[in-house]
Amino acid sequence: MSSNVPQPLPAEFAEPLARAAGRLGAFGRHILWYPEVPSTNDVAAALAERGAGEGCVVAANAQSAGRGRHGRPWASPAGAGLYVSTVLRPGRHAVPALTIAAGVAVGEGIQGATGLDVGLKWPNDVYVGDRKLAGVLAEASAGADPVGPPDRIQYVVLGFGINVMPAPYPPDIAARATSLEEELGRAVDRGLLLAECLSALARRYGDLQGGRTGAVIEAWRRRAARTLGRRVRWDADGSTIEGVAENIDDTGALMVRTPAGVIAVTAGEVRWV
Repeated sequence: MSSNVPQPLPAEFAEPLARAAGRLGAFGRHILWYPEVPSTNDVAAALAERGAGEGCVVAANAQSAGRGRHGRPWASPAGAGLYVSTVLRPGRHAVPALTIAAGVAVGEGIQGATGLDVGLKWPNDVYVGDRKLAGVLAEASAGADPVGPPDRIQYVVLGFGINVMPAPYPPDIAARATSLEEELGRAVDRGLLLAECLSALARRYGDLQGGRTGAVIEAWRRRAARTLGRRVRWDADGSTIEGVAENIDDTGALMVRTPAGVIAVTAGEVRWV
C-alpha cells in the first residue's frame, strides 16, 4: 500500500549499503525506503522542493504510477525491480551530460553487482541485446529534461528503474523487456545492486562536477558501440527524419548522418529502425 512515511531500510539493502559506504559519497547520507509510492521521482521532487540536500535517495519496493521518458508507464511490480530516485543540485557545467552519465553509471552498477555486460541506447536506456533491462529518467526543477538553459535549474531528480526478476508485465512491455534473473539464470541481490549503482553514480557524477566530462562520454561510447551505426527515425517540426546514428558529441547530443548532413539530436524520441 502507498505510504508517505518512509520505513526502516530492510537488511537486504542496509547491509550492502553499509559495506559500500566509503564509495557512495553524498548518495550514502540520506536514503529513504518506502514499501510503495506512486513514483519515486515525485517523492524526491517534493523533498527537493522542501530543501532536501544533494544525494538524498528515495527507493521503493513498488511504484503504482512509475514512469519513463515521454511520460510512458514504467511497470514496477512489488519486489521485482529496483526503483530509485536521487536529488542532484549540479553545477551548470555538469548539466548537459547528466543523463548520459546516469546511463553509464547504471550500466556500470549492474555489471559491478552481477558481472553482466550491458549496452546503452541513446540517451540512457540499458539493454541486453534488443531487450530493455533498465531506464533512466532525469527531471529538472523547470519541469523538463535537463537540456535547457542551465541557469534555470535549481535541482534535478534522477530516477532509474532496473528489472531484477521476471514479473507479469503487460504484453506490450513483456515482448521487449528482460530482467537480470532471466539473463543470468540465478537470483540477484537487490541490495548489492543498489549499492553498486549508487557507487557508480557517485563516481560518474563526480566526473561531471570535476570537469571530466570526456571520460563519461568515452564510457558511454564504449557501451553504445553495438547500437551506433544503426538507422534511426525521429520527429521534428512536423516531419519524420531518418539517418544513421554515428556518435555523440561532447555534450551528449546524438550525431545522426542524414541526406542533408549531420544533425545533432538533443531531445525528443529516437526510434531505432
